[in-house]
Amino acid sequence: MRGFFGIGVESISKPHNVGALMRTAHAFGASFVFAVAPAVNLRELNRTDTSKTADHVPLYEFESIERVTLPHGCRMIGVELMEDAVELPSFRHPERAAYILGPEAGSLSPEAVARCDFVVQIPTKFCVNVSVAGALLMYDRLISRGRRPDRPVSPGGPIEDFKVPGPTGHRRKVRTKE
Repeated sequence: MRGFFGIGVESISKPHNVGALMRTAHAFGASFVFAVAPAVNLRELNRTDTSKTADHVPLYEFESIERVTLPHGCRMIGVELMEDAVELPSFRHPERAAYILGPEAGSLSPEAVARCDFVVQIPTKFCVNVSVAGALLMYDRLISRGRRPDRPVSPGGPIEDFKVPGPTGHRRKVRTKE
């Protein structure tokens, strides 16, 4: 997959939530993780971040949303239940993205929303756990930007050939499960 992404939280207060989010980010191949004004010590998350993400993926901590620095060309995407947010299944993920999720018992700050290039929402009846929301977001990025065949019309797995980029960037045929 071309590009990169990072994922972070604003004003997170429960260590198990940020630990689970970081572990999931590591599993999905995040290029970096970050926290804005966390109310937890990010270096003490090993109970839920058993992959020890901070040992393998850059971890950034910022005092405020105004102090957040992102790589050149990286777009900030807020994840929030808001009336004018784009529903996640209709959103095209940018090649370079930093996703930010709000605190457990609240919303992204108005300053964070103003900083975002886009705000997306997961089409659920009510708010889900921050680590669950992050996992859904990263999975959506993977399936919408990754190398996957189209889904079959009938139930089951794909059975036709599809092309994926090889190590040189050229597309090659791959036979899928029959």
